[in-house]
Amino acid sequence: MKYLSFILILFVISCKSSVESDIKWNEIDNNLQLNDSSLVVGANQIQRYLPLLKGKRVGVVANQTSVVFKENNNFTHLVDSLLALKIEITKVYAPEHGFRGTADAGEHIEDGIDAKTGLPVISLYGENRKPSAEHLEGIEVMLFDIQDVGVRFYTYLSTLHYIMEACAELNIPVIVLDRPNPNGHYVDGPVLEEDVKSFVGMHPVPIVYGMTIGEYGKMINGEQWLKDSVRCNLTVVPLKHYTHKLQYDLPIKPSPNLFNAKSINLYPSLCFFEGTNVSCGRGTEMQFQVFGSPFLSQDKFDYSFTPRPNFGAKNPKYNGVLCYGSDLSSSSDLNKIELKWVIDAYNSTKDPTVFFNKFFPKLAGNKTLQNQIEQGIPVEDIVASWQSDLKTFKIIRARYLLYE
Repeated sequence: MKYLSFILILFVISCKSSVESDIKWNEIDNNLQLNDSSLVVGANQIQRYLPLLKGKRVGVVANQTSVVFKENNNFTHLVDSLLALKIEITKVYAPEHGFRGTADAGEHIEDGIDAKTGLPVISLYGENRKPSAEHLEGIEVMLFDIQDVGVRFYTYLSTLHYIMEACAELNIPVIVLDRPNPNGHYVDGPVLEEDVKSFVGMHPVPIVYGMTIGEYGKMINGEQWLKDSVRCNLTVVPLKHYTHKLQYDLPIKPSPNLFNAKSINLYPSLCFFEGTNVSCGRGTEMQFQVFGSPFLSQDKFDYSFTPRPNFGAKNPKYNGVLCYGSDLSSSSDLNKIELKWVIDAYNSTKDPTVFFNKFFPKLAGNKTLQNQIEQGIPVEDIVASWQSDLKTFKIIRARYLLYE
């Protein structure tokens, strides 16, 4: 399937008063001609959510992907766009990788001040992953706009959960500006079990769940997954001209080590290696497109790389050590979880007893998958073991879908 090229349009206005701003946005909306193939993200539909922000003290959960698209592939950050429209943004809340998206995976992020806007930035990936009542003091409405990749262990889902929970406890409404899911075309993988819940997996969903982040927020609410079954006052600004079958290149990297469409497509399958002694390419220019280890045989694996510190990987696994493995950058696009690479690496490791680490069950969503691989269970039997839970999940998922 070819990747969809899409045009996301915003006209920037100069407003002398809030009344004048309303008139101009309405005029633009009435005159905007969209092709059938034009996809419009929630953030670009300012006329739909601007009335919910006017006169309110607003918090924004955002990172480098939180942009409003303009003509000719240009864009402005959502925060800058709202400030230009005289919206009173009080605080910004930053997920993993930070507000500007430059921190390594798992790197502790401190609170601070955004150099460009002067706004206070509250880290949701530091001491507190759930904002406290003090962090939310003065906030009257929370705006959430982050590009997700549709994978359970991508931590922006957990940030959404905690934002919804904290805001529900303080009766603060939450608005999610929806964005497309680059892995939205399939549902696969083991469903998370309760005993391995963590920040990289909080809900009983498969690794690839086939929902946008707006749909996922509706599911969190509807399935009463928030603490004490509180319900968030949630509004989702939906996408226009989107279906789950569309595939496309994200215009902005969602995190430092997901460089392109291929890495995003391979991420659900290659991230298993984060729970093993095998590198998935951090510290190279081929992150989540290759895998390798000094413990794999050069005779069987003819691709090699040596990880070095770089953007997004200050201290990569096997820093400076030659690794042998495979280059998957030219492989066919996936529409399922692929286990053959992690199984092949396990079977080829010189000492398989040290292959897995404690992180693997959290990524897998259970303790069973590791045991199945160690016991040599055939791939088709492993996949068959997921199917009953997947069937149940798909019934739940259908209740919250906004798109075909």
